[in-house]
Amino acid sequence: MPDLTTRRFGRTELPIPLLSLGGMRFQQSWTDLPASEITSDSQANLQATLQRATQLGLHHVETARHYGSSERQLGWAFPTTPDPTRILQSKVPPREDPDAFEAELALSFERLGCQRLDLLAIHGINLPEHLEQTLRPGGCMEVVRRWQADGRIGHVGFSTHGPTDVIVASCNSGAFDYMNVHWYYIRQDNAPALDAAQRQDMGVFIISPTDKGGHLHTPSQRLLELCDPVHPIVFNDLFCLRDPRVHTISVGAARPSDLDLHLEAVGLLDHADALIAPVHARLQQAARETLGEAWLNSWRTGLPTWQDTPGDINLPVLLWLHNLLEAWDLESYARARYRLLGSGGHWFAGSNADALDAGVSIAELDAVLHASPWRQQIPDILRSLKARLAGEAQMRLSSV
Repeated sequence: MPDLTTRRFGRTELPIPLLSLGGMRFQQSWTDLPASEITSDSQANLQATLQRATQLGLHHVETARHYGSSERQLGWAFPTTPDPTRILQSKVPPREDPDAFEAELALSFERLGCQRLDLLAIHGINLPEHLEQTLRPGGCMEVVRRWQADGRIGHVGFSTHGPTDVIVASCNSGAFDYMNVHWYYIRQDNAPALDAAQRQDMGVFIISPTDKGGHLHTPSQRLLELCDPVHPIVFNDLFCLRDPRVHTISVGAARPSDLDLHLEAVGLLDHADALIAPVHARLQQAARETLGEAWLNSWRTGLPTWQDTPGDINLPVLLWLHNLLEAWDLESYARARYRLLGSGGHWFAGSNADALDAGVSIAELDAVLHASPWRQQIPDILRSLKARLAGEAQMRLSSV
């Protein structure tokens, strides 16, 4: 089978495959296990997934310091799956103390058993202070530039789960060669960040389009029917890859067979517009039928930020989850996201609706909804979400 099509990864000039192998689902644990606790079965599965990905042309492998045992297990697997065209990326979070950042960077190299990273991302520029920690004199970027001068790092980018204005500011700084960002069919609010990256000639890598794009590896029956004749994974991949601002998307494969639908999408890319249009029309019609045109046109109007809402309730995210749940039955995704609110820190900020009618009264909520045309309906929507989705808090897989 010929290699995957590549795209120029912005000013890095690297020829990056349309599909990248993400190292966040095939590792044994989200804890950085000692070597003695990694099982032979887990390592064999990772090895098989890496080998098949390499054979199919997924030459870009992406992992992170805080993806549990991923770096260690990949470091063991690389020598037995050589690839002279491999592009290796890892990610290290910014630190207030650049020495702590450098120590984690060195540990990534040790775990991966590598002498050089082609791509290093500053992991999680989610707040203005993360950008400041990175770019200030004596900050983390000075460590990176020193390692670049020593030939140990090729290009530097950033990954982000933060608000669009922070992402745009990071792009506009001119300090980064690429970015890893969330943007896919169910979440298109970061489009201005794609534009900013394009103006800077930055590479653009789409994070987790299958999992964070709606739990598409376990789609609802309703979503399957609305996307027919293509699988929701194929539809979403085509949506992302037809956009010229996007250069590659992450395939978070837990096993070798998880690559199949993504490869199918690449094979259909020349017909993307014809395949996307009818599915998009059905998805939008389903949303109109269940939610109503008036709601879809105005639900965001007048919503306060979570910082300005009693109990830190994140109304924009919760109402977005309501839309996904009602229109397309994305229940497992909505449940996971709902339960992460309140425990996700700066990675997924704000809180869910559990405090409503407990620590937060309807009167307190109403006081910040004065500019919303839906102020009377929103409390009942939140109660419905709470009844349907509440449960044990969902913790981020990575604690950093």
